[in-house]
Amino acid sequence: MTGSFIHPALIMIIGALLVPFIRGPLRKPYLILIPLLTLGAVISNNSLNGSLATFQFMDWQLVFGRVDKLSSVFASIMALMALIGTLYGMHVEKTSEHIAAWFYVAGSLGTIYAGDYLTVFLFWEMMAFSSVFLIWFRKGPQSLKAGYRYLIIHTFGGVVLLFGIMLRYQAVGDIEFSLLDVRNPELYTWLIMAGFALNAAVVPLHSWLPDAYSEASFNGAVFMCAITSKTAVYTLARSCAGMDILVLLGVIMALYGVIYAIMENDIRKLLAWSIVSQVGYMVAGVGIGTELAINGAVAHAVVNVLFKSLLFMGAGSVLYMTGKTKFTELGGLYKKMPATFFLTLIGCLSISAAPFLAAYVSKGMIIGAGFETHLNWASWLLMLAATGTFIYNGVKLPYFLFFGKNNCSEETWEKAADPTWNMIAAMVFGSALCIYVGSAPGVLYSMLPYAVHYDPFTAYHLAETLQLLGFAALIFFLLVKYMEPVDRLSLDLDWFYRKGGLFFLWIAKNPLEWFDTAWSEVYRVVGLRSVMSTAKFWSWFDWNAIDGVVDGLARTVRGIGGRLRVLQFGQIQYSLYFAASFAAVILIAYILLQLS
Repeated sequence: MTGSFIHPALIMIIGALLVPFIRGPLRKPYLILIPLLTLGAVISNNSLNGSLATFQFMDWQLVFGRVDKLSSVFASIMALMALIGTLYGMHVEKTSEHIAAWFYVAGSLGTIYAGDYLTVFLFWEMMAFSSVFLIWFRKGPQSLKAGYRYLIIHTFGGVVLLFGIMLRYQAVGDIEFSLLDVRNPELYTWLIMAGFALNAAVVPLHSWLPDAYSEASFNGAVFMCAITSKTAVYTLARSCAGMDILVLLGVIMALYGVIYAIMENDIRKLLAWSIVSQVGYMVAGVGIGTELAINGAVAHAVVNVLFKSLLFMGAGSVLYMTGKTKFTELGGLYKKMPATFFLTLIGCLSISAAPFLAAYVSKGMIIGAGFETHLNWASWLLMLAATGTFIYNGVKLPYFLFFGKNNCSEETWEKAADPTWNMIAAMVFGSALCIYVGSAPGVLYSMLPYAVHYDPFTAYHLAETLQLLGFAALIFFLLVKYMEPVDRLSLDLDWFYRKGGLFFLWIAKNPLEWFDTAWSEVYRVVGLRSVMSTAKFWSWFDWNAIDGVVDGLARTVRGIGGRLRVLQFGQIQYSLYFAASFAAVILIAYILLQLS
């Protein structure tokens, strides 16, 4: 905390550390209080501007509080997400889940407010290592493996990012987190971009997202769907705006996610593929790099947090109540879960950019920016992806989950019901925000980085949107029998990762292990025997030559010393005897000399 700047990440961290000590009737109010204080701190910081909370560390100036319009809008939506997510999972008794989730949010807020790469890296890794527990806490049959894969991939991404930061520091001599020279990229530019792009699930670095999010706990997935990829979009907008390759990668993401979402049988994995597709719009907007495009990417990130968390809350409610997440094990749930159906439907229409709902006010900005910069191919393909979004998310998800064929077992059907009041309240809150932002986007637009006029409520935009939605609905109902969910494994690029991992294990177990065994045997036969023979010789030499000489000398000295000790400290009769004998010898010798 510096002056009037209060770091919201600090509130979340302290709050998380105190959770284990808050019990009884104070527990639930406390769980709501901390996110409210965090949101209040962010709102208070929004009135500030500049680099705050700066500290000198060795030769570097660390900036923990860089406040501008870009950081403020992202911090606001992350703090709001902390409130919605905590309300949704308020009834969870496991203290460790709340701690992990709050540290996760703190990592995101710390990254957003960071003004230097060292601080970015610190909070970046906090996000990775705290969020993995939200996967493990589900304790499903695949959760442990998915968590380890998630951690390994994000650790690798962190190493790539750190390598890029080090090369940049060597090249320019500072660690300021600012826009890179994307027109003349160096190696460190590509490495930093790749480190951020991995967290944004940019194809082909995306496979961790559907793998991990579908295995997270029902409330952990709500946090994960909103934080990691959108924080990565913020870092890309801050450092790589206008980087041409991002346009291509974003378009590929938008289409790639649509294809796999249409084929998917697991509802949460479908939503995870949807994240890949929707983040593709944001990445493409960052790549276009104009003021309108950046505004569109930021606006779409904000509304994406709202409707995507709403959708994951709906899917999480189904998982929490029935224990199932596959279309082939569900269906017809509108009778048993009417409130969940209605609120989830708002999320489905919001992501589809239906008029007066969330994505309607953001997608058009990115597509329009593409046309303005004559990237017509990108805009047309993004419009095609928008059609696909309505097919899989606007129609397929609600149709096969809440209507369609009832595939529920008797046990599943009996357990199906709307979830607890706090889960419904969180979904109502998210739905209200989707409707509000989509109908009155003025507040959102005022928070965007650039003052660029954009009116989503034109007759042309409305007609264009309705045509796309109508065309997508027609395609679905004409081809609905081909879109029937099938319980199958859809191979993705992670097939190459897995095969590469198996190949690495084969190399480690076969040629490398064989070589290691052979080398050990050679060393034992040749090297070890030579060493032992040499050691035996030196042992003999030490025992006989060195010890013999030293011990013999020691015995001689000890004997002489004993004799001298007797002369010096022995009995007095011996002393008198030797003295008298010596005197007698002298006397006799003197007499003999006189006689001669």
